[in-house]
This record gives sequence, structure tokens and C-alpha cells, in this order.
Amino acid sequence: MIRNLFHCSGNQHKATDKAALLFGITIFLKFLLFDIIWSIPTTFASFSTIEFYATKIIATLILLIPYKFFHLWKTEVLIMFLLDILLVVNLMYFRTYYTAIPLNSYTLSGNLADFTGSVYDSFRWCDILFPLSTLASIPLYLHYRHSSKKTSHIYYEGALGFCILLFAITIMAKGGFKEAYDKIRQKAYLCASTTSIYTVFGNMYYDLINRKQEPTPQIQHEIESWLNQRPKHHPLVGRVEVRNNCIVILAESLESWVLETEVEGQEITPYLNKLIQDSTTLYAPHVLTQVKGGRSIDAQLIFCAGMLPINSGTYSSQYPDHTYETLQKAMHQKKNSRNYLLTIDKVSTWNQGVIAYSFGTDTIVAYHDFEQTEAFGTHKRTGDGSFLAQCRRKIENGEIWKKGENVYMQLVTYSGHAPFKLPEELKEVSFSSAIPEKMNDYMTTARYTDKAIGKFVEFLKTLPQYNETLIVITGDHEGLTTYREDLCESPGGKGIVSDKQFTPFIVVNSPVGMRYDKVMGQIDMYPTLLNLLQLDDYCWSGLGQSILDPQKKGFAISPQLKAEGANATPEDIAFAQKAYDISDLMIRFDYLGEHVK
Repeated sequence: MIRNLFHCSGNQHKATDKAALLFGITIFLKFLLFDIIWSIPTTFASFSTIEFYATKIIATLILLIPYKFFHLWKTEVLIMFLLDILLVVNLMYFRTYYTAIPLNSYTLSGNLADFTGSVYDSFRWCDILFPLSTLASIPLYLHYRHSSKKTSHIYYEGALGFCILLFAITIMAKGGFKEAYDKIRQKAYLCASTTSIYTVFGNMYYDLINRKQEPTPQIQHEIESWLNQRPKHHPLVGRVEVRNNCIVILAESLESWVLETEVEGQEITPYLNKLIQDSTTLYAPHVLTQVKGGRSIDAQLIFCAGMLPINSGTYSSQYPDHTYETLQKAMHQKKNSRNYLLTIDKVSTWNQGVIAYSFGTDTIVAYHDFEQTEAFGTHKRTGDGSFLAQCRRKIENGEIWKKGENVYMQLVTYSGHAPFKLPEELKEVSFSSAIPEKMNDYMTTARYTDKAIGKFVEFLKTLPQYNETLIVITGDHEGLTTYREDLCESPGGKGIVSDKQFTPFIVVNSPVGMRYDKVMGQIDMYPTLLNLLQLDDYCWSGLGQSILDPQKKGFAISPQLKAEGANATPEDIAFAQKAYDISDLMIRFDYLGEHVK
């Protein structure tokens, strides 16, 4: 079809606009290459849909307008370079977050300056094919431009009109664009294919119209019906020791498999291994990562508010002023706590300054409040050892956790960010060349963070208020992303690296000491902590279920709607999958602000 668009009939011959054909084929192949790369880790099922081809042809013909109608070849080349950038950055984003870049996140591109190492780590050799194809088209155009004949627009306009009509009919038969898009996202094996089917531009359009959606009685009924059917939250039975303080360490990208593991005779996390053996520790090693594109900020939503990430975009950017019922607010309401957030990130990163206050945080201690020592990484961020040591000094000096205060204190570490490159002077373990480089780097960084956490927890144990203090250590999300499969299959990583995206949930000085080996979701930490902190009568018990509830089944649902665990019926799985949509609706329409008092 593409070739026929640039022919027209003369009296005795057929003229061809070879340059327009060249540009058209090049643009179309860019979209096709993007979809092939996108589909390799997901599914090629999108290639069997009408919309897949219709959207590519429509986008190609629209992007070809500058040359086809005005012969502005330099403008056409510029458009192709911009398209290259758009497609490549979306592929890089997808490799970490499993989704296209949300529309609102294009205005947050400054955040990438803080994660340059992770960004570079997401680049692949095949990405260079996009700008190379544009560069290759330039000499080809210069070769063909004198032999190209100006042709009628009738075939071009006819093809564009036909594809738009075909796409419209197909979409309308499925209930409209939004309905068709939503149906695909609800399918377990197709949910990541919307961008492949509708292109990056279709993803942007969905974000635009979805952001403008108004609540309806049907949506409210959908939310209330699901909430009424979820398992009820119950307090613990019997006498439970009181904990008036809660210290939370969100360890960047900490996965469970490094705990209780020796590699080449070396413990990766000796201190955490010691902690989880204590009779007063609650330990759950199989916490399924449930974050989406917001990653660390999504983890804070799940952990603090007991809600799942929104379907597209980042809640902290789109809905920072909505109502969130959180552990921080519960602690303040029930225990008159002062709530602290300590992070070496900037408060502007993912809008965390604004969202922290929406969560009920009283004091933020951030980037400019810490000395940049033991710094490493692309932007020389403060290492976990220095960060937690400085947090200790701030407590000792009375800057935070002042005398007589009950506190909720959340510390967010940073050193676990990809690409896990620890300076030689900070390394305490080393491995042979039999261990894959990425696995080596990850374990070395995990050991560094383990030591930092160990020193900080030992300091907390010396405080007079320790007996009334709950210490929670968990990974904010998994860390190996697309490297997992290769590491699991490698001779050095097989049997060591987990093929599951599990993070640990460790509660030190817990009123209930236990080991919970069943699968749970990150969403289940919130109601579990309500139990342990005796905050059970707080107005919001979250979308998850406490692991201390004997009725809880050992499974969880990933952001890709895949069930992990055992003993769940198809009905249990379908209900738990629905929680993602329910949480999305509740956040977007500020349901808690209107209905929970």
C-alpha cells in the first residue's frame, strides 16, 4: 500500500515520487522496529490486529505532510529525528517501568538528571538503528530527488482517508477508543500492548482524555461494590505490646534473594540475616513488587496509603492535592506523632515534597540538608552509609525525634539505583569472573547497604524509646528489571537470582515475631502495620489484607495482572486484579476525600 501511494497514471507512463516513497517507508519502518523491540519481552499478539497497521499508516502519512505537500525535505528530516528521540526514550522508559511515558511525565524530564546512570543503563545497541535510519535517508534523498516526479495527491489522500475510516469503524465497533483501550489493558497477556497497537501518540491521547473524565454514579457504584466485598480488617486478638514510634527504611531496589544467601562463601547481607533470626522479628521474604511507572514514589503510595498505583502516569504529579489516608496520618491521630521524611533526593523529584505533605508529613529533611560524602553514581549522590550515619547524628543532636516525641520517620535510601556501580573503597566483597557483572555489582551494593542499615539499627537499639519503637525495612521495588532473565539462566546466577520480583518485609522489635513464607503483595504491608501499631480503628484499612489475618490466602497480583502464589481461586484472582482499577478510580476522583471521614 505504501508504495502505491506515491504513483500516479500519466497518458503513457507512470511517474513515481521516489523521495516521498523513501521518507514514507523509512518512517513506517521506524514504527515497525519500535513495535518489534517493544513486543519481544511482552507479546507479538498486537501484530494480528487491524488497529496495529492502521495506526502506523495514519501516523506515517501525517508525519509525511511537510515533504509530500510542500517538498520541505529538511523539515521532514527534522521530524524524523524528533520521532527517533520520542521512540527511543519510550523504549528506554519501558525497559524499567513496563509502560510508555505518561503524558504528564514529559513535563518532568528534569527528573532524568538525577537518574542519568539508570537512563544510560536502559539504552540498547538496537536503539541506534532509529537515528541511523534517518541519517541513511539523507544521501538516498539527495540521490533520488532529481529523478522524483511530482505526483497527484489523490492516492495519498485516498489511502489516508481509507485508513482513518477503517480505524474508526474498528474502534467504534468496540465501544470507542477509550473502551477499546481499557479492554486491552484488562487482558493479562495484552495489557502491555496498547502502545504497540495504538502507537506512542495513541498512548498520549488516552492519557489526555482519561485525565478529563468525570465521575459518574456507575463509577461510584463500582468502587463501593468492590470495597464492600473485600475482606474486613480485624485487630489482633489478645494483648499486644504497644509501639508508639515507627521507623521505616525504604531500601532502594532491595530484593529478597540476596538475604540468607552465600555466594562463593560470602554472605551478601550478614546484618539483615542476623536480624531476621531474632525471635522478635517478623519476616516475609516473598513480597511481590506492585509499583508501576512511579517506581519509588509508587512504593510510598502502596506502603503508606495502602493503595495501588494509577493505571497511567504518576499520582504524585497528577493528583498531589487529593486526599490520602496514610500511616502518617493514623500515627498522628492515634499517637500524636510527628512525621518525618528523610531523603537525599530533591523534594522536586516526582513531586515528592508536595505529596509528602499530602500524606501527613510534618518535616522533610532532603537533598540540601545532607553532606555529599561517600557520594557515588552519575550525580555523586550521598551513599547509604553516609546518609544513615547523618540521620543518626541528626537524632543525636535533637534536630529530629526530639525528646518526648512519638514519631513516624521514613528514610529513603538511594545507593541501590541502577547501574549499581560502587566505588572500590566502599566494597567489602568481591567475586570471581564466573559471576555475571550485573549480578556482581548488585550484590556488592546490597552488601554496602546492609552494613549501613546494620549500624543505624544498632544505634536505634541504644535509645531509651527503643522498646516502644517498630522498625520496618523493605525494598521499595525490585531492581534487576530486564537483566533478571539472563542472570537466572547464567551459570553464575542460576539457582541464586530469583526469577520473581520479590522484595523483603522485615519488622524489627515486632509485637508479633514470625516468618511468613507465603506470597504477599506490597499492598498487604499497610494493613499488617495497622495491626502491629494498633491503628486498626483508623478510617482507612487499605486495599490489601494483613498477613496476620488467618484467612489471608498466599498470593498477590503483579502490575501486569499476573498472579503469583498459591491457593487462590479464579474468583480470588479476578477480584484482586480489579483492585488496580479500583485504586485508579479512587485516586483520580478523590474518593477518600469525599467518602471517608
